[in-house]
This record gives sequence, structure tokens and C-alpha cells, in this order.
Amino acid sequence: MSTSLLAAAGAVGFPVATALVVLPAAGAVLVALLPRTRPDLVKQVAVVVSAATGAFTVWMVTAFDVDRAAEFQFVDRTDWISSLGISWHLGVDGISLFLVVLTGLLFPVVLAGVEPEHDPKPYYAWLLVLEAGSLGVFVALDLFAFFVFFEIVLVPMYFLIGLWGHGRRAYAATKFFVYTMVGSALMLVATVATAWLAAAGPGGTTSFDLLDVAGAEGIGTNTARLLFGAFALAFAVKVPLFPLHTWLPDAHTNAPTAGSVILAGIMLKLGTYGFIRFGIFLFPEAAVFFAPVLITLGVIGILYGAVAATMQRDLKRLVAYSSVAHLGFIVLGTFALNREGLEGGLLQMVNHGLSTGALFLLVGMIYERRHTRQIAALGGLQKPAPLLAGVFMVVMLSSVGLPGLNGFVGEFLVLLGGFVAHRWWAVVAATGVIVAALYLLWAYQRVFHGPAEGPNAEIRDLTWREALTLAPLLVGIVFLGVYPKPVLDRIEPAVSALVAHVDAHVEDFDEPVPVVAPRVDVGDLSRIGEEAHG
Repeated sequence: MSTSLLAAAGAVGFPVATALVVLPAAGAVLVALLPRTRPDLVKQVAVVVSAATGAFTVWMVTAFDVDRAAEFQFVDRTDWISSLGISWHLGVDGISLFLVVLTGLLFPVVLAGVEPEHDPKPYYAWLLVLEAGSLGVFVALDLFAFFVFFEIVLVPMYFLIGLWGHGRRAYAATKFFVYTMVGSALMLVATVATAWLAAAGPGGTTSFDLLDVAGAEGIGTNTARLLFGAFALAFAVKVPLFPLHTWLPDAHTNAPTAGSVILAGIMLKLGTYGFIRFGIFLFPEAAVFFAPVLITLGVIGILYGAVAATMQRDLKRLVAYSSVAHLGFIVLGTFALNREGLEGGLLQMVNHGLSTGALFLLVGMIYERRHTRQIAALGGLQKPAPLLAGVFMVVMLSSVGLPGLNGFVGEFLVLLGGFVAHRWWAVVAATGVIVAALYLLWAYQRVFHGPAEGPNAEIRDLTWREALTLAPLLVGIVFLGVYPKPVLDRIEPAVSALVAHVDAHVEDFDEPVPVVAPRVDVGDLSRIGEEAHG
């Protein structure tokens, strides 16, 4: 992946990438200026701003040049703090494109479909700040800008959990903030050290530009491994990767529904995306060196998350532990360091956002009706709410990885890439698929089957507004399961360029590729048959 290949800008005059960040940030300011006495207006403004941002991301897909999917398009670049070599450098390639689209989809769904229990004005403002920061992470091509956006998202999520959450919300918010801040402190040191040691600016000056730093040769092998370790620790906390995952179940369980959806659907991907964009690309030799360790932790997370989910009594906490398992699959695919694994990992990032985001929405809808998430207190919900049960079944099966739904395609590619690169770890990881089917089907049976007694017999079915909220996620789940080709066509060139970049910079690296049986021509088969009878 040469810097010249990546540096091509999109042929679009309007600064689309900048607009993706500025529009929700400006919307947050506008919401903050609106009167508290007009909560309906506050929501309308927030939804319109987020929907407009989402429309930009959809337009990006239509305008994205598939033939140049390995290049950065829609590039905006200008000096920011020129004395320090910091630039406002944004762009999108096939690796980041659908994470940008996923963010543009989930935020308007959450803003329109989930009502806060109190104080709507700061609630909507914080969600828009969170959207701006999340999009900034996915489009940033400057190390300093990436770090700023990576940190910005902590503040709104802290307040969303602490002010609008439930139960031990203050404890969960503080634990989330402390864990992620410790990891980020190391990343700040590594960011500055990387830019200074690379000396990739004009005349050997400091530059934080991703492409300049990746093309520099001034960082030694051992130093690169230390720097990669610092970045990897920050990303591992954000994923979260076992054993740094303990903040996640508490955050999910105590967060409001909107916080859980965005946390699972978007924020966890900041870590997995960071591994690809800044870990593997900047430090390819270190990524190859540490790959076995990270794959080991990912597979442990798959099994641990699956077993822990099986033991949960709280339905929301069960879904939270399932995220630990699913993110382990993404790490396995990423550090298989081949095309199949990386493509599967990227696709699974999108799939997890759709499926787990929808699961948290559905759990929130059940909680609104029954005011409990205890599985033992639920039961027989299928009889009074058949539509709710049917939608939950589809989303649950997508999370299991049923063929025909989105989860299957991503998990298949991850296991294929993992099997080629680290066979026995892939075999062990495959058992996580079986356990996932166990705990999700068992949870569904206990919640929706059996006799409906007491309050369970009186809950209402999905309303038209709730159905419309879930509809975009369901469309994505089915579409990616039936026809993932348009997505993979845009991901594959960028992944191939990344693998080529690793191959060019790591002397002993050979991409682990599947062994394909030689193609036999039909004519050859006919001749073989004639010879056999001759």
C-alpha cells in the first residue's frame, strides 16, 4: 500500500468528509441554544441534523469510485497547526466507507426511535457530539486528529451513561471513563513519539500525517514494537479485548437504550478499526510479531463471552457478553492478516453494529413494557406480541450466524482466513458459534415461549413507530446476508492494498492464503473417461 496509491483525492469539490464532522457538531450547538420549554423542537432539530448527516454518508456510497476503492477519496486536507506538523486531513477508502455509513444510519435511528426519560435537550446535544466524534475517528488521516476524535467520544458517552442510565449508572460511567482514559494516555505518548521518531515532514521535521508517517523509515524494529504495543493497548480497551473487557457489561447494563445501541454498534468499532488503520498500517512488522498474542486473546474472548452470556439472568447483560464474543471474531479475522480474514473482520464490524444494535433496541422495548430485564420474570411474550417475537427471532438468528442473514457471511470469511493462518485457533473459535446458538436460542425460548401469565400476557406488540425504527436495521441484516457483493467489492481492493503493504515491509511475511484445488476442464474429464474405457 504505497502512499502515492493512497493519497489520491476524490474528484468532489464539496468538503464532504469535513461536513460529516461539522454538521452534527453544529447541530449539537444549535440544540444547546434552543429553549428547554420546547422538547419537541429539540428532538426535531436533532433528528433532522442527524438524518442529513446520514444522507451524506449514503451519497458517499453512491459517489464512491469502486475502481479506486484502495485509494482515499473525498479527501480534505489543510494545515491545522503547521508548526507542529498537524493537519486537518480527512478521507475515506474501502476500509472505512461502510463504518461511516453504519454511523450515519444508527444515529438517526436512535435519535428518532428512542425517547429520553428526562432532560431531552442535553441528551440530544450529547448524542450529536458523539456522532461528530465517531465520524471523525473513521475519516481522520492525521494521527493527532484521530487521537482528538478518539477522546472526544468518551465525554458524551460518560454523561449519557451517568445521567440517563439505570441502576449503578455512576459506577458504570466512571469505570468506562477510567479504563478508556488509561489506554488513551498511552496512545497519546505513542502518537507523539511516532510522529517525532518518523520525522516524516519536509526536511525531516515532525509530521502527524498518516501517509507520511507510514512511508517513513526512521523507526527501528524494537521501537516500532513498543509503539504498536501502546496503540494496541488503547485499542484493546476500546474493543474491548479480553481481559480488558470488564467495563463493557457494566456500561451496557446500566446505559440507556440509546447509549447501548451506539456503544455496541459504533464505539466498540473504534478499537477494531484503529487496529487496522493505525496499528497494522503504521507498524506492519510489529503487527505480524504480535498477531499470535492478539489472536489468542481474541479466541479466549470468544469462548469467555459465550460462556458468560449463557450464565446471565439479565437479558441486556446477556447481549453485552455476546458482544465480547463477537468482537473476538473480528480480532481473529483482523490478525489472520490475509484478505479473507480482514474482509470478514470488516464486514463483521458492520454486521455486529446492525444485529447487536437491533438487539439492544428490542431489549429496550421489552423493558419499557415490563420494567424488568430479568429473564426469569419474562415468558410467553410471543402470544401477546407476535410481531415483537418475530423481529427478535430474525435479529437473534442473524447474531447466531444463520445462512441467509448478515452474520453468516462475516463469520464464514473470518473462520476461513483464520483457519488458513492459525488452524487450531480457528477450530476452537468455531465452537463459539455453537455456544452462541445455545445461549441465544435458550434465552429466546425462556422469554417468548411458554405460558404468558400476569403482566406478560398484557404487553403490547410493536407499534408502527417502533417497527419503522427497526426497519432500516432489518433491511441491512437481510441485504448483507443475501447479497454482500456490493460491500465486499468496495472493501476488497483496500484490504488487498493493506496486505500488500505488510508484505512489502515485512521480510519474512507470506500472506496465508487458502489452497484452491486446480480447476479441471470439462474436456479433460471427457478424455480421462475415454482413456479409462479404452
